Amino acid sequence: MTSTTFWHTLPRPILALSPMDGVTDQPYRYLQKKYGPPMLIYTEFTSAEGLCLSQGRLLRDLLYDETQRPIIAQIFGKRPDFFYQAAIIVCELGFDGFDINMGCPSKTVAQGGSGAALIRTPQLAQEIVRAAQQGVRDWQNGATVYDCPDLPQRVAHLIVQRKAQLPLAYQQRRPIPVSVKTRIGYETPIVDEWLPYLLDVAPVAIGIHGRTLEQGYGGEASWEEIGRAVEVARGSGILILGNGDIASLPQAHQRVQTYGVDGVLVGRATYGNPFFFDPTAESFPTAEPPEPAMLRQFAQLMVEHAQMYEATYQHYEKYFFSPMRKHLGWYARNMHGGKKLRIPLMQTNSPSEVMTVLAQQGYWAEPVTRPVLAPIEQFKAVPQWVAA
Repeated sequence: MTSTTFWHTLPRPILALSPMDGVTDQPYRYLQKKYGPPMLIYTEFTSAEGLCLSQGRLLRDLLYDETQRPIIAQIFGKRPDFFYQAAIIVCELGFDGFDINMGCPSKTVAQGGSGAALIRTPQLAQEIVRAAQQGVRDWQNGATVYDCPDLPQRVAHLIVQRKAQLPLAYQQRRPIPVSVKTRIGYETPIVDEWLPYLLDVAPVAIGIHGRTLEQGYGGEASWEEIGRAVEVARGSGILILGNGDIASLPQAHQRVQTYGVDGVLVGRATYGNPFFFDPTAESFPTAEPPEPAMLRQFAQLMVEHAQMYEATYQHYEKYFFSPMRKHLGWYARNMHGGKKLRIPLMQTNSPSEVMTVLAQQGYWAEPVTRPVLAPIEQFKAVPQWVAA
C-alpha cells in the first residue's frame, strides 16, 4: 500500500488539519479550507461498528463537499470485519483516503479497546490495518456496499445514491490509501516497540501525537519521541506526520526542520482561527485593540460559521444549535473584549441571534437580517441522502 498516492503529490512539508472529535465537522472543515487552506483534512472519527449497524445515522459524520479535497475519512473501532466493510463504504462515498484512529485517549473509546487502546494489542492493530487494506483492494476489484454483510440494504441504497452525485472521477475505482493516526505510547513512550508493528503492515502514512494515552491532552507533547519515530521509520517509504502543541505556522515549519517529519497535523491552534494555514494572514491581536476592520472580519466569520452550521444540519431530526456555541466562544476568545462577548453568545440559538448579539456589542454594524459573505449560495447544502 506504499505505491504512489495523493499523499506523495502533496507539497512538502504537509500542513494538515488534525481530525478532532466534536470539532472538525462539515462546517468547520469548509471554513478552514476556504480561508487557510490546510493541504489535507480529515473527518471527525466515526465508529466502524456504528457505521455498519446504525441504520445510516453515522453517515452524517462523513458529510463533505468537493472544496475539501483531498479529504480522508477517519474510522475507529476494534473489529477487523467492521473495518473491512467500513473501507468499502468509505471508498463508495468518494473519499481520497481511509485513516484508522489508534490515538483517541477518551475513556469511552479506549476502555472499549479502540483508539489508543490498540497500542496494547498490536497484533489486533495489524489485523485491523490489513482488513481495511483488503476492503480497499476488494472494492477496486468490484466489491460494493451490497457485499457488506452487516450493512442494512436501506443504508446501502443511500450510499449508492450519494455515489451517483459525485464527480465522475471520484466514482471510479481508484487506489484509496490507508493511513494510521496514533500516539507515542500507552502509559509511557514505546515508539521503538510500537511503531514496527505499524510499519510491518505498511500504511501509507502515520500521524503521531507526541503524548501517551495516559497524558490525554495534558502536559507537553514530546517531539523528541516523534523524532525517534522518524528514525524508526527511515527507509520504509512510510510518511510520518507529527502532532501536538503546534501554536503557529512558523513553529510548524520549525518542527519539520528540527525533527525531520514529512509534515504536521495541527489541531487546537485552529480553534476560532480559519486563517491558521494562511502564511500571509496577520496574527489576530488579543491584548491591544485591533483595527475595526479586523473586528468586523471576525464578526463576519462567526456569522458565516453559524449560517453554515444551520444550513448543514437544520434538516436533521433533533437539530440543535448548541454544538455551534463552542465555536462562537473560540472566535470570541480571539477578539478584543471577547470575554464580555462570549457570555451572550453562549445563549444563542440561531445565526440571527448571533448577529443580534454582535450588533448589541458593537461588532456588527449591518442590519441583523442581512446574510453575510454569501457562502450559502455556493455551498451545496446537506444532501437528503444523509438527512433521512
